Amino acid sequence: MRKLIVIGITGLLILSGCTDKKKLEEAQKQNDATRAELIEAVSDRDQLLSLVNEISAGMDQIKQLENILSVSGKNETPGQRERIQSDIAAIQQTLQQRREKLADLEKKLSASSVANSNLKNTIASLRSQIDSQANEIASLRSNLNEAAGKIGQLDAAVDSLHTTVSNVTAERDSTEQQNTIITNELNQCFYAIGTKSELKENKIIETGFLRKTKLMKGDFDHSFFTTADKRTLTTIDLNSDKAEVLTNQPAGSYVITEANGHKVLRITNPAAFWSLSNYLVIKID
Repeated sequence: MRKLIVIGITGLLILSGCTDKKKLEEAQKQNDATRAELIEAVSDRDQLLSLVNEISAGMDQIKQLENILSVSGKNETPGQRERIQSDIAAIQQTLQQRREKLADLEKKLSASSVANSNLKNTIASLRSQIDSQANEIASLRSNLNEAAGKIGQLDAAVDSLHTTVSNVTAERDSTEQQNTIITNELNQCFYAIGTKSELKENKIIETGFLRKTKLMKGDFDHSFFTTADKRTLTTIDLNSDKAEVLTNQPAGSYVITEANGHKVLRITNPAAFWSLSNYLVIKID
């Protein structure tokens, strides 16, 4: 009987030992799972903190772009505009990546037993900041496009103005050229110097027995005349000892003097000298 009691007690101890071992194993497994979950939670928290810093840096980037846009204004060049557009596109892409990362962290934390209200509030705050930055970027893009449109309108207006100025300048130059041509024509004068026989031969004068020499008004030889400008013609070297003006230039508007042993005609009053005719005929001997 005593032996049976001993055997029974021994069996109970063995059973008790097996149960405790199972409990220890289960507790160890639970501890390992909790430790892994804590490690993962710490990793998620670190990612969340990193995301906080990234979002803060993103806001600084947006503020920098806003400052660039406000400073560049009307002096913005196409190259600057392209760089700003590229920066805006890059920030938009980054914001989308942060939004996806935040959604993934939120999903992990929601399934975790270590999640708390502070983390949930942090996630909500970060989501709000990302949305705010996205709105800021959209506003910047809209402002940039609006500025580009205004610049395009200004460029078109400037081009139109340049065209108008070019046309006006061309018309002015053409008018000035025409005026110059007309003025030069109005100031053209013609003079012929020759002996009596030369003038007669070229049908500039007409003579006869007991008939006074007179100027021909018909088909005289124009090539015998020298063309000059009334504004610059002041003296005519006659290369002769004798000279006589046959045309009707007013007497007080010129003088015939001698220089270097021959006659020289000097025009003293050009306006009066050419007032009656643009032609001057001088007979020399």
